[in-house]
Formats: sequence, C-alpha cells, structure tokens
Amino acid sequence: MLGWAEFCGLRISVDADVFVPRRRTEFLVHCAAEVVAPGSFVVDMCCGCGAVGAALAAAEPAIRLHAADVDPAAVRCARRNLERCGGDAHCGDLYAALPDTMRGRIDVIVANAPYVPTEAIATMPSEARLHEPRVALDGGADGLDMHRRLAVSASEWLAPGGHLLMEAGLRQVEAATGILAAEGLTTVVHRSDEFDATVVVGVPRRSRPECKEIGRG
Repeated sequence: MLGWAEFCGLRISVDADVFVPRRRTEFLVHCAAEVVAPGSFVVDMCCGCGAVGAALAAAEPAIRLHAADVDPAAVRCARRNLERCGGDAHCGDLYAALPDTMRGRIDVIVANAPYVPTEAIATMPSEARLHEPRVALDGGADGLDMHRRLAVSASEWLAPGGHLLMEAGLRQVEAATGILAAEGLTTVVHRSDEFDATVVVGVPRRSRPECKEIGRG
C-alpha cells in the first residue's frame, strides 16, 4: 500500500506484485555481512526487490553487487533499489541470469530463495498467499527445490574461499545441510531466536567451522 518497506533501517521500494521482504531476513544480511569485505563480489540470488543486496551494500559500500531473479517485475523493482548503491539486477533462472564472466569469481552468494513447502502455502496469511507471486513462495514438496539448484552449481560460480548463504526453516536444517554436503561444501548453521531465523551456509571444504548461534535469542 505504501510502495515501500523498511528493511535493515532502509526504505526499500516494493511494487504491488513483488515479494515484500520480511524482518527475519535481516538475519541473513547480518550473517552475510560477516563474510563480505571491501571489493567482495556479491550476488543477491532470488533477489525479489533487492532488499538483501541493498542492505549489504549499506553495510559495506565497497562491494561489487549484482542480483538475479526469474520474475521480471521483481528485477525492475530491484534495479531501482540497487542503482542507488551502484548494483545491477539480471533477469533469468538462477545462475543462467548471470553473465558467464562471473563464473568462478563470486565471493558471496546470498539467497532468500522460496522455502515454503507447496502444501503449506494454503496456510499462509492472505496478504502473502493472495498478493505475492507464487514463484517467490513455493519451494516445492519439501520447500528446498531452489536450495538444491543453488547448491548444485555453487562450486562453479564461487571464487576460492567463497560462501553460499541461504535462508531456510528451522525444521529444514538437516535436509538443507545434507544438500550442501552432497555438493562438496562444508556447512555452518546460524540461528537467531530474536529474528526467528535460520541461515545455512556452504563454505569451502578446507574450512570446518562448527554450527553456532549468532545474535541475541
């Protein structure tokens, strides 16, 4: 109704037919901010309105920021939000949206991919179920279809030492970490009770950090 949503202290432009960023996803930004540095090549995958990328750029203005989404309406909205911080958004299906020159060069892939199981969409609040695009909500039978697709090609697109960070439901952690492990990535799980949010991270196999909790909760 307002045409914008507050996210990480920023006013993010949101069109009527675009997914509205949730407060819990601010925790995804906090986790990603710990691994970005000046000059990091960052991709906000399944970007929606580009809120995650915009918030990361606000936290570290010197990142090289790109975003991608399959929904043209979302990409148009993301471009407006990201042009303020020098970022760009690409329209297409996951990695296919990105220029091939990015392959093997990305330091951080951050994704608030859809993770609602198909059968659970009917139980969502009407403001989401009726007014947000299905493609931004439906994660398939177990909610992790997009996570599988992100993980399977991550090693091709990440630079050495790169990170893939994905928001997921608490009940999906075991399956999500298994997906990353199957693709040769060591996993880290960040959990915040304050945000009621869970982030699963895939990191290079040579790094073996343990699961931990971040933030107050």
